[in-house]
Amino acid sequence: MVRIRVLVVDDHRIFAESLAAALAAEPDVEVLAAGSGPAALRCLERAAAEGRRFDVLLVDADLGGNVMGGRAAVPVQDGNADGLVDGISLVAGVRGAQPGVRTVVLAEKDDPRRAALALQAGASGWVAKDCSLSRLLTVIRGVLRDETHLPPALLTGVLRELTAARKHRTESERLVESLTPREREVLRCMVAGLGRKAVAERLYLSPHTVRTHMQNVLGKLGVHSTLAAVALARRAGVGPVDLTGDVVERGGQLA
Repeated sequence: MVRIRVLVVDDHRIFAESLAAALAAEPDVEVLAAGSGPAALRCLERAAAEGRRFDVLLVDADLGGNVMGGRAAVPVQDGNADGLVDGISLVAGVRGAQPGVRTVVLAEKDDPRRAALALQAGASGWVAKDCSLSRLLTVIRGVLRDETHLPPALLTGVLRELTAARKHRTESERLVESLTPREREVLRCMVAGLGRKAVAERLYLSPHTVRTHMQNVLGKLGVHSTLAAVALARRAGVGPVDLTGDVVERGGQLA
């Protein structure tokens, strides 16, 4: 029998243990629970190293704390000082690190906006925490067939959110395209978190010239702060400049 390996990620110990125990009662399901985002990532990495990758990740939409105290009936990996990882960020991280793992978000309540964000991050489904076990198993088996599962009541709202997000992205892309090549490079440095002095050193420009470029970037993008410019750039798909490579410009010419 081919067993489905499931990892439950929830910082509410009782819920995580109860759900894991219920799923483990199924003859074709093998399950483990993790109490935080960092703990889940460690479980995924360890399983991959052992050649026993998880198939499905069930992630708490409100993930954001560590599990404390008590002894688990089902092994629950506790979080520690590694920091917090929220549910949607964990979905995005897993998609980047282990794209073969399907993720399903477990939510206390229906939220079209957050469900859309979860799908954009790479989730294959959004399921209510109080759904029946049979429903959850249907979703687990469905996402392994590359199906996407949403509650019918959420479908219209999620489609509206995704359409709006695409519209915003298109507008952001148009604004970024209005920048000169130099201004786009400065913007990428801004996305990487570099300040004016660091940008000047990287591009062999004076701080005054960098300041002018940054002001032009803000003006063309129609924003009033670096944070707003970075947010718009990310919507347009602009990534950070590679800080590990060589300087990208010499003598006024892009490398």
